[in-house]
Order: sequence, then C-alpha cells, then structure tokens
Amino acid sequence: MDPVVESWGDILGPQALDLALLGAFMAFALVGFFRKSVRLKYATLVAAVGYMGFWKSRLVSVVDLFAVADLSLPIFKYSLPTYLLWVFAIGSTILWGRLYCGRICAFGALTQLMDPVVPRKMRVEIPVRIEKHANLIKYGLLVGVLAYFLVTRDVSVYRYVEPFWMFGLFGTTGMWIGLAVLLLATVFVRNLYCRFLCPVGAALGLLSNLTVFRIKRWSECSTCKICEKTCEWGAIRGPKIIASECVRCDDCERLYLDQQKCPHWIILRRKGNMFVSTPAR
Repeated sequence: MDPVVESWGDILGPQALDLALLGAFMAFALVGFFRKSVRLKYATLVAAVGYMGFWKSRLVSVVDLFAVADLSLPIFKYSLPTYLLWVFAIGSTILWGRLYCGRICAFGALTQLMDPVVPRKMRVEIPVRIEKHANLIKYGLLVGVLAYFLVTRDVSVYRYVEPFWMFGLFGTTGMWIGLAVLLLATVFVRNLYCRFLCPVGAALGLLSNLTVFRIKRWSECSTCKICEKTCEWGAIRGPKIIASECVRCDDCERLYLDQQKCPHWIILRRKGNMFVSTPAR
C-alpha cells in the first residue's frame, strides 16, 4: 500500500478553531494596547484569565524553556497554536517589551484584576533599594530551575516555581496552600509573583533589552515623579524606565499623553499663554 500523505487541510483542520481564537485574542490585545484604552485593557485581562487560563490552559512556561534546552521541540505542523503563542511572546517583547506579561499571561492578568479591588491602604510599597535586589530573585530562579532540569531532566519541577498549573486544577494539597499564600501576599504587594518570582518574566525581561519601540520620555521626566508613583511594577526610577521590569501596562503612557496632568504639557501651555499675553514691542 502507498503511504497516506497528509494534506495541509488534514493538518490545519483540527487546529483551525484554536488558531482562530488565539489569533483573535492576540489581535484584540494589540488593539487595546495601541489605543491605550483602559476598558479594552481590562477586557483583555478578563479574556486572558478565561480563555488563556481556564479554557485553553496554555501559557508560556519554563517547560517551553526545557524543551529548547533539551532540543525536544514539538513537531511544528501539529503544534501550530503553540508556535503562534511563542512567536507572539518573543516578537512582541522585541518590538514593545514585556507585552505578553502585561496582557496575555493569565496569572499576570489575574493579579492585575485584583489591583482595583484591593483597598490602597492595604498595599505595602517596597522601598526602591530593596526592590532593586528583590527583582533579581526571578533571574536566580530562572538559572536555578534550568540548571536543575539539565542535571535531572525532571520536568515536573515547574510546578514548584510557577503557579500556572492552577488553571488546570491539578495541584496537590501542599501546592494549593502555597498558591493561597502567594495570592494572599499579592493582596499586600501588588503583582508580587510577576515582579519578583516569575522565571518566564525573567527570560522575557532579558529579551526586552532588545526592545525596538520604547516608551518616550519628556525632559521634565528628570524631575517629575507622577509616572514613577503611578507605576505598579516598580519599572520607573527617576527619568529612566527599566525595560526588563516594564510590562507596557499603559498607565504611564496615558499620563504622558494627558495634557491636563503631565507637567510637560502644562509647562508648554503656560509658555504659550505668556507668549500670547506679552505685548509686542
């Protein structure tokens, strides 16, 4: 008998719905990002939790890094949605920064949805001098977990450094207790896991050093602290935006463009008024 030759129709058929939904979700996330819309941002976060988390249960994970390190990547033609997710995560990071962390990751979306609900008085602000060192923990976890895998080939270690398994609902009692503690801690320290503990965030943070389209800054940003105080990720330090920590949440960019709040525009307006009011000589 002649071997059965698969057509692309046979290959794409079972994956078509997944590809269409994933593509539509990513397009929706990008529309919200480019429009700098608060409503679209939160709609994207809700969709990320529901679709990427509980429905699809597929996020970029250290398991993917294990596959790269072990040269055991899934067969391309049978894993098109997986490769689409990878291309989006890597491509968007190179273009704009950690957009994946800020919009697509279901766990990151879940913690961001907690932010508006938790009273401000319950929040604990981490001093900058401590935050600078705490940010390094996730890089240590990334190196440690990759080294452990290369030595042991134990893939299951991901469960102890990533809470993403919660969307598949298959954790042990001890893991659920750990997750509850993590979420409780996130009530007091916003985006705790994403900022300080996520190995995938660390990998994308390293990649973000190549980002092409960075957030603009005005000369007034050297002294103004409005955006720095607004940033929930500790990614703004004086006039500098730390690319590896920024997840392109839009908060500072909306302030940057707000002609009623941003000092840059206020100063320009005052200068314009002074010029108009000065009599001609």
